[in-house]
Order: sequence, then C-alpha cells, then structure tokens
Amino acid sequence: MAKYTPMIQQYLQIKAQYEDAFLFFRLGDFYEMFFEDAKRASQELEITLTSRDGGGQERIPMCGVPYHSAENYIQQLLAKGYKIAICEQTEDPKQAKGVVKREVVQLITPGTVMNGSLIEEKENNYIASISDFKDGSFGFALCDLTTGEGRVTLLTGEWQDVLQEFAAAQAKECILEPGLDDTYKKDLTERFQVTLSYEENSTMTDGLKPLVEKLEQEKLTITFGRLINYLLRTQQRSLEHLQAAEYYQPEAFMKLDIHSKRNLELVETIRTKGRNGSLLWLLDKTVTAMGGRLLKHWIERPLLDCEVITVRHHVVETFIEQFFEREEIRELLKGVYDLERLAGKVAFGNVNGRDLIQLKKSLQQLPIIIETVKKLNNPYCTRLAEAIDPCEPLAALLERGLKEEAPLSVKEGNMIRDGFNEQLDQYRDASRNGKTWIAQLELQEKQSTGIKSLKIGYNKVFGYYIEVTKANLHLLPEGRYERKQTLTNAERYITPELKEKETLILEAEEKIVDLEYELFMQIREEVKTYIQSLQEIAKKVSELDVLQSFATISEEQQYVKPQFSKREIQIISGRHAVVEKVMDRQLYVANDVYMNEERELLLITGPNMSGKSTYMRQLALTAIMAQIGCFVPAEEAVLPVFDQVFTRIGAADDLVGGQSTFMVEMLETKHALSKATQNSLILLDEIGRGTSTYDGMALAQAIIEYIHEKIGCKTLFSTHYHELTALEKELNQLKNVHVKAVEENGQVVFLHKVHDGAADKSYGIHVAKLADLPDQLIDRAQEILIQFENGKQELSPVPHIQTEESNRKEDTIEKDASQTAEEPAQLSLFEAEDKSVKKKYSSQEEQLRKALLDINLLDMTPLDAMNTLYELQKKVKK
Repeated sequence: MAKYTPMIQQYLQIKAQYEDAFLFFRLGDFYEMFFEDAKRASQELEITLTSRDGGGQERIPMCGVPYHSAENYIQQLLAKGYKIAICEQTEDPKQAKGVVKREVVQLITPGTVMNGSLIEEKENNYIASISDFKDGSFGFALCDLTTGEGRVTLLTGEWQDVLQEFAAAQAKECILEPGLDDTYKKDLTERFQVTLSYEENSTMTDGLKPLVEKLEQEKLTITFGRLINYLLRTQQRSLEHLQAAEYYQPEAFMKLDIHSKRNLELVETIRTKGRNGSLLWLLDKTVTAMGGRLLKHWIERPLLDCEVITVRHHVVETFIEQFFEREEIRELLKGVYDLERLAGKVAFGNVNGRDLIQLKKSLQQLPIIIETVKKLNNPYCTRLAEAIDPCEPLAALLERGLKEEAPLSVKEGNMIRDGFNEQLDQYRDASRNGKTWIAQLELQEKQSTGIKSLKIGYNKVFGYYIEVTKANLHLLPEGRYERKQTLTNAERYITPELKEKETLILEAEEKIVDLEYELFMQIREEVKTYIQSLQEIAKKVSELDVLQSFATISEEQQYVKPQFSKREIQIISGRHAVVEKVMDRQLYVANDVYMNEERELLLITGPNMSGKSTYMRQLALTAIMAQIGCFVPAEEAVLPVFDQVFTRIGAADDLVGGQSTFMVEMLETKHALSKATQNSLILLDEIGRGTSTYDGMALAQAIIEYIHEKIGCKTLFSTHYHELTALEKELNQLKNVHVKAVEENGQVVFLHKVHDGAADKSYGIHVAKLADLPDQLIDRAQEILIQFENGKQELSPVPHIQTEESNRKEDTIEKDASQTAEEPAQLSLFEAEDKSVKKKYSSQEEQLRKALLDINLLDMTPLDAMNTLYELQKKVKK
C-alpha cells in the first residue's frame, strides 16, 4: 500500500465515509478533488485534469474549482444526479499544528438543493422515502426541504401503486432502507432516473417527535423518520422549518395513473416535456411562486369531496363577479415573495439581507390583502382572511433594523439602519467624523505647504497616507513627515495626527462590520420564531392565488360553473380547453356530450384527423377541471364526480421495459379494466390496431363487452373497426356516435362535429391525400379498396412502373415457362395476365416481387396497405 502524505491520508479517511459522492476538499481558495473523483469531475465539468505528488510512487490525479464560484459546478453535478460532500477547514491554518482539521459540513444531493438553477420557483423539489414492510404494505413519504412541507401515506396495494405515487411527486431523490428488493431499486432508477440514497435510522428522537405527532400508525412514523434522519445527517443543522408530516390517503383524490397524466398532458406535453401546451400552462394565472406550486398539486390530485369542490366553485364565482376586488388582490399578491422558501432559508442559515427585505415587503402587503379579501361577498374568503396573521411585530422589526438596499453579503456591513443600535451609531459617527477630519486635514496640509497636488489617500496594505510628487518634496517641512512608501513619481508619508485618526477610523470600521453581522444574526434568530406563522400565511395566500387564477382564466376563456349529478353527463358546446387556447377560438368546433344510465358507453367512429381523440380528451380535462374547483369550457356542464380516469390514447413503445407498442397498449388497457369502478371514466382509442385485423377486432369487441357487462362505467371507445357498430343492437347501454365528414369534389372535409349513429365510411385514403402522398399511390389504393369492398379475394396486377433504371437495363420477359400459382390467401400483385407466361426478373424486381408475395393483405388495415405500397414504390424509384 502506497504511503501518502498526511494531507492525502486525511482526504482518503474522509472520502471513505462518502464513497457515493464527489468530495469537494477545501485547500486554500479551491475545492480540490483527487483520484477517481478528479477523473470523473474533469469529464463531467470539462475542467483540466492535473496531478500532484501525494507521497506515493505515482502522481495523484487532481482537479479543482475556485470556492467562490463552486456553486455553478455543484449545480452541474446535481443536474446529472450526483452528490457532493462539502469538506471545509474547521480550524485556522495559522494556529494548526500539522494538517489543518477538515470535516464535511454538508452533503448536497438532488433532493436537498436549497437554491440555485435547479430550483424552479413554481415547482416543488421533493425528496421521497419508501419502506417495504414485507406484508403487502409500503410506506411512502415526501419532503420539500426548500419549503419544509412533508406528507406520508401507507399503500396496501401493489408495488405499481408506489411507482404511481412516486411519478406524481416527480421526486429527485429517494431514501431507501438498505435491504429493499433489487427489483424495486431497478424500477426506480430505470423509470425515473432518480438518485437513490440509504438510511438505516428511522427512530424519531424526542426533539423530532412533534414532526410525527399527527401520525397514528407506526409504519408512517418509520417511513417519515427515515427521511428526516437522512436530512439531518446530511445537512448537519437543526432544520427548524420542517413542518409536521401530513397523512394523506390517495383514495381521497381522483386517481390518475402515469399514462393518463401523460396522455392528457396535465402538467407537461408529450412531445416537448415542457409546461407550454399543458393544462397547467393554461390555468396558471397565479402571481406568486407559492400559488404556482399549489396549482400544480391541485391539478395532479383532483378532489372527490363534492362539498369542498363546491366551496371552491363559489369562491371562483365571487372573484368573477367582483372584478375590481379581484384585480386589486392580484396586484397586491405580486408584492408577496415566496414566504415558504424564505422561511426555509432562515432556518437553513443561508438567508441574506435582501431576502429579509423581501420578507418585510411581503408582510407589509398582508394587512391590505386581508381587508380587500374581506370585501368579497363570500364566507369562505372571510374565514381565509381572518386566519392570516400579518406578523406586524416582525414587519416592524425588519423595517426598523434593515436598510432598504441591503447587500448580498452579510459579512461586509452596510445592512443595519442608523438608530437601530446605539453602539453601532457611535462607531459610525467615529468613522464618518474621522473621514471628515481627514478631508479637512488635506486642505490644511495643502495650505501650510503650498503644494496644491498634495492628497491624502487610503489602501488596505498601507492604510492612510499623504502623497507628494517628487517635484514638490523640497516644500515639505523637516521632521514632521515620516516616509511610508516610495513610488516612481511620488513619496507617501504619515504624520502623528494622521496615524492617530487612522487607528480610530479603522478600528471603528472593523467594529462596525463585526457588530452589523452580530445584529443581523440577532434579527435572523427573531425571524426564526415566526417560521410556523410564515408557513401558515403561505398556505392561505397560495390558496387565494390559485382561486383567483381559476377566476381569471375562466372569465378570459368564458368558462361556466359546472353542476354535479350522480350518473349523468350533459355538456353543451364543450371544448378542449388547451386546444382552443392554442388555435383561433373562432375556428374551434364545440361538441356536446350526453351520457346517462342508458348511454354508459359511446362507440366513436370517424376518419383520422377528424377530432375523435380531441373529443375524448376534452371530456376528461373538463372533469378534472371541475373537480379541482375551476370552471369548465362549455356553455353548460353537468358531470358526475369521477373517482378515476383511465386513458389509452396514442401509441408509444416502452423501450426501457422492452415492450412493443401493442404490449404497452394491452398493459394499459389491463390496468384500466382491473382498477376501474362504476364511478370511473375510461377513454380507449383504437384498441387492437397493433395486431392483425381479426385479432384486433376480436379484442376490441371483447373489451367493450367486458366494460359493458362487468364494470358499467362511463366509457368513450373510438375505433376504425366499423363492424363493431353492430354492437349497439346487442348491448343496451352502448350508443354509436361518429365524427362527421363530407366529400366535396373528391375531397374530404372534416366537420369535427360529433353526431349520433355510426360513420358511413372510412376516409383513410383521403387523409393520405391530405398528407400529400404520391398521386399514383393514392389512385392505386383506391383501386385496391374498391376490390376489397366488392369482396374480391384477389387483386388485379399492378401496372408496370417505368423508371429510368429499368429503361436503361431494358429487362426482357421470357415466355418459355408458366408461373406457379401462389396459395389462395396470398395475393400476388405482379402476376402476368397470361398465367402460362413466366417472367424473368432483375434482382431488384425479384426483391420487390418477394416482398409483395410475403404481404398478407387480409391482415392489414387500409392505412397499413397504403404505407406498405408507398415504401415499395420508394424502392422502385431509387
């Protein structure tokens, strides 16, 4: 084993405790990394890899970053899922005997970031904890360290239910017990690319018990305790802003699985994975960061309690009716900063003067907000306003104590107002008067010496000095001036009087900085006593913000207040909230939806691009909007309260799971069929298209029958299998509806209007024409379609396609042999009219011929046939 220097040995000892983290090892003005850390960091951060002598035979790999700009590098590593252990010098190097003492003062992980570019103001930064109790139950806890909020639940279903909760939280890190099943770990890392961490200690000490006092089950305490102990161990501070864990039951909210949230684009779009174009983007008229986070939480967890929903609707209605009060509240809320995260900074110890000025300004807005909210004619709003404590003593303290333009640094002074502390005022007076005296001294020296260019200056190395150019040195009186520094063109001096004042001024300025820091710490400690009050204010303010946001978008987009029924859906002129916002409102075609106990299942037919999927999605989005407390896009809306929404819309492979589009489709369908109740909503789009025509049709019919007979929930089922429309005669709660399209001069026109009854035909070839596929292909597809519709088993041969290549080759056809017929079910598109004639093909034609012979047209949809023909034609044209 190599013998390393004492400093490298110290590094290795500390690194052994943080093997899964980059160790930022403080050396002077740099954080250094060594060995494998250095190699990886140089690649990830694109910084230079060097080396140093560590006492062994070979030089040690090394790289580093300046400590004053380390945050940027830390953010880069965190964004990639890494952990960073910050190792600081814990003693003064001047007083150290041997190696300076060092220890890790904080472990920064993706789930424990407190500031920086990774913290989105309207997004929570959750860290999760999962416990497997080996009895079919799992504990699941969440905490946002930036806000202090914590939640915990007990899941008694399958592991898949845990994944659903984890997906909803979008946690950046997950704390596990060391013995968790490897399969579960693999699911978490492969599906969510989450950082995994481990904590054995789940015991809550007496000081932490208030955080779990509301939890009645030991399993919940264990799960939340593991999370809290990890945070305390890694952050190494008290974390006084952590709030008591709230127990929640997933059953109290509408269930939306991962696939449904994705398909409905609730908080992000499928294509870009961004907010723009999502329901969250549409509804977000909040003006505070706290309100934005709460809005996202509400969208992901629609309510089931009709009374609570109705209260929200009444508040939205009040905000719409009292426009001027709403606008005044919106303006006032713009002056309220992120109270939750400000409280977190105070507890964490990284709050600065500007943060506290933001807190002061926020508190000063509260009395006006309270009075304005009380003007609303709504009892709930009145109770909400009365529950807000404006913390007037704290606001007064901050107003009296802090300067308006406080600096970012808390160790450079210039934060505390004059008059706040008598001792500080005395120091400042000495400093200010001393500088005035120096200015007067400069004038006196100029007059007494007659040197007009004489000046008194200051620098940190030499202090105060009198500077005289060399040309004027002969004018100085002898014996009074003591040389201090020689420059190229001047000399600098000190006098006894200047030296005395220098001592007074510098001592005062040093004491000012130290005392200001001490006073700031006292103010911060006082703010800490208000943390719980600030968090309660944040909850009330964010709720007001979300409700005014609902009112603002509802008025802007002309939404209506929904009514609730037991089983009936009656939507008049309903719209897709996001689509109508993106496109010209005047061009959007509204549609009605009517379902009751005799119309439980709507079978939707119609051409592609006609709006079937939009029609289905808009019903689900309307239901979700209603159950979060927002008004809905319609002229009238009556809805039941849905306990779950399941969607199977769109096609996508699960490459990570190694599953085809069809397998994903079947698994998602199975999930809906196994979980849905009579009070659920199911949306199924084109089920069965991933397999052969007859297989797909059989599956689709069986699924329809199962939902109709076994579940009985509201269902929208779109299909291209027109044969399924006959089920209306057999299933008394199934009704056919179709999206209307008409032909004009050979062109299809989509009306995007849903009518009762089945579609009269498919328009797949017309859609292909709209996509600008080659005319020759379109004509040929029409011929094939006509023959299929006439019930022919064989198709006429394809006319020979002349290409430049075939003309150059001048291929000939020999007629010395007859062609062997293929099996009846296999169609040959290159058969000669005279079956006794045998063709001689080029190698290219032979490949095309073989490809065509291998196609089973009876197992293809018209669209599949069209795509296949197009691909073959491309090969011919090459």
